[in-house]
Amino acid sequence: MRHPTAAPLATLAAGVAGSAYLYGTDPHESGHWLPRCPFRLVTGLLCPACGGTRMVYDLMHGHMAQAWLDNRVLLLASPLALALLGRWAWEGLRGRAWRPRLGTRGVAGVLGIAVAWTVLRNVVG
Repeated sequence: MRHPTAAPLATLAAGVAGSAYLYGTDPHESGHWLPRCPFRLVTGLLCPACGGTRMVYDLMHGHMAQAWLDNRVLLLASPLALALLGRWAWEGLRGRAWRPRLGTRGVAGVLGIAVAWTVLRNVVG
């Protein structure tokens, strides 16, 4: 049995490694080794997460206005995601396994926001 801290620390380490690469690689430019969105490659439409890599790059370089333009919904959800990662790591350090749980309404809310954002950004944008 592995320690409850293993998964959150591995996730954090992968995030730090990815961020280190992303810091020096501008996703607004071509010629980098960053994955492309498979949904966009197939459909030509923006998925709810499209622009997330550019958003993180812009945040790391202090370009808040550009990050807002890259993906507003992900930018607004980022503090919640960081809080969940922090709670996951904190509980793991205390020797407890923890997983956030969404009820039926929570899942419906997340899916509703994702669908609405996808439609909005492809119709308006």
